[in-house]
Amino acid sequence: MVVTGSRFLDASGRLGWLLAELRKTAGAYLHFRVDGEPSPEVVDIATTAGKNAGTDMVLAIGGGSVIDAGKAVSAMLLQEHQVERFIEGRPDFQEHDGRKVPFVAVPTTSGTGSEATNNAVISRIGSDGFKRSLRHPAFVPDVALIDPLLMCSTPRDLTVSTGMDAFTQLLEAWVSPFASPFTDRLAFSGMEYFSRSFLNACSCGAADTAVRADIAYASYLSGVVLCNAGLGIVHGFASSVGGSFAIPHGVLCATLLAEATRENILQLHRSGAEAPALRKYAEAGRLLTGRPEADTATGCSLLVERLEAWQDTLGFPRLGAYGIRPQDAERLAAVTRSKSNPVDLPLESRMRMLLARI
Repeated sequence: MVVTGSRFLDASGRLGWLLAELRKTAGAYLHFRVDGEPSPEVVDIATTAGKNAGTDMVLAIGGGSVIDAGKAVSAMLLQEHQVERFIEGRPDFQEHDGRKVPFVAVPTTSGTGSEATNNAVISRIGSDGFKRSLRHPAFVPDVALIDPLLMCSTPRDLTVSTGMDAFTQLLEAWVSPFASPFTDRLAFSGMEYFSRSFLNACSCGAADTAVRADIAYASYLSGVVLCNAGLGIVHGFASSVGGSFAIPHGVLCATLLAEATRENILQLHRSGAEAPALRKYAEAGRLLTGRPEADTATGCSLLVERLEAWQDTLGFPRLGAYGIRPQDAERLAAVTRSKSNPVDLPLESRMRMLLARI
């Protein structure tokens, strides 16, 4: 089964070439398209089609949602139940046994790092919606092929939003209480490569494979570190807000990261301790601004200023553009949690982040 998105791979001309090659060499294939983030219903439809066709391997080529969809189908082809039974936090949740067919991931955007993760994000949007993971250590793709040439045609708005998803994952894993020397080394390296090429990827360097390779490398590492250190409050909101409103995941990360970082730093200062996360935020600020001499307080301020500068320069959309209203803030904040955030945020802090970006 070949899983792709609905537009960009077609427009590039590469999909037609690939399918022609598969007709020559693979004998038989089934092509399934995914439009947007996969729902349980989409995964079940694709899985049924795959079972009927005798699918014994899944190849996903596309953005994070396409790779998540392919990963989920790979995981469900050998199961009897529908996918919702295995999604974390759902009624009658059952642990997946890890059986799957081989899965190959080929990302065409740089954002979620799904080519390196052990989970597939499945969502249902609405008043009773959710955005949760299908997860097992065996779900890490068997093969990940990362080719920056495939990313050169990514539109600017998608480059911006997916890139900010990758950076959010790197920064949140960097300051996570579950970080380790292993994840620290990878997260910092990812932020280095990201910071030197992100703005270029969004402008004059969009077609430069060296620029795209830097962001692809950062995205891949963001997937590795999130699996090993966890993510913070921005991704907590990705679950609560993303289950209620049809807002792209990367857009949500982009628009909330500066406010979340400011609030985390404020609450860490108020805790009265010389928290390791403050020193790490400062180190990230020095990295992004080239100011190695800055002390901890200055480094933290530099980080927030740089995130706000990206926000203004690149025009991150506000939450209100997706139907989120001020009166929604308390409800959404109340159900948002993140055990991997560097500090426990009170309800008013979580509300402040949302209200500032509505």
